[in-house]
Amino acid sequence: MNKGDLIDQMAADSGVSKTQATEALNSLLTSIRKTLKKGDKVTLVGFGTFSITKRAARVGRNPQTGEAIKIKAKKIVKFKAGKELAEFV
Repeated sequence: MNKGDLIDQMAADSGVSKTQATEALNSLLTSIRKTLKKGDKVTLVGFGTFSITKRAARVGRNPQTGEAIKIKAKKIVKFKAGKELAEFV
């Protein structure tokens, strides 16, 4: 399922137009992004939790040459499925 399919399903389930469903989904995604950018968690009870974790700098290898390369530290988004979602799947 892609974003367009999700919008279609949201519109059909809630009885709203696709435009309204698009606005609602975009608002949700923007809110999640802003909250994560601030360093806070987003918890959707029964679905899961989005959080930010730091990945330390490390040394990797170029697979073609075998040469050691430095990989910078960075922040990554982590998702942990909630109990209801995990049981459903």
